[in-house]
Amino acid sequence: MDRLGWGQKLGAVAQFAYVVEDLDQAIGHLIRDCSAGPFFVIEHFLQPGQVYRGQESTADLRLAMGFSGQSWIELMQPLDDHPSIYREVIEQRGFGLHHHGIAFEDCEAVLAQYQARGWREAYRSPVPTGGDVIFIESDEPSAAPFLELLPASPAMDAHFTGFWKAAQNWDGSDPIRPFA
Repeated sequence: MDRLGWGQKLGAVAQFAYVVEDLDQAIGHLIRDCSAGPFFVIEHFLQPGQVYRGQESTADLRLAMGFSGQSWIELMQPLDDHPSIYREVIEQRGFGLHHHGIAFEDCEAVLAQYQARGWREAYRSPVPTGGDVIFIESDEPSAAPFLELLPASPAMDAHFTGFWKAAQNWDGSDPIRPFA
């Protein structure tokens, strides 16, 4: 596979992700002002096996994903004060851009390539569509706070292509939907 079902090339930015104070308000803004939606929500994303900076993570968040045209947008609202990559960004920069997501078929191989260029793993978590997402960081001042390596499995591709299809000619009805 060299492209995802909505046409995005593997290895290029597929997702723009933001940490937000209020998920519902952020969704409302994106629907009203950016022609995005519908959004697919996970009420609690606390996966067994989450690892934050080498330690088990117990941070929980609410997240939403949707499309505006070809752009995949993710919104993340922390639900507690536990240490996490989400809290780090809020404390260092405030709410806003958190990461760019890039899809790859073999995230572990790509991780090694990034590490050879000085990037460090900060967080990883199993995801419902299979595999682990891996968040990496660098000391590059112009980089987003994190890059997320997204496992481009057939299930991931089918799931998010379904979200993209739902956004095509969306009539505004049923704006918030369950992720699964």
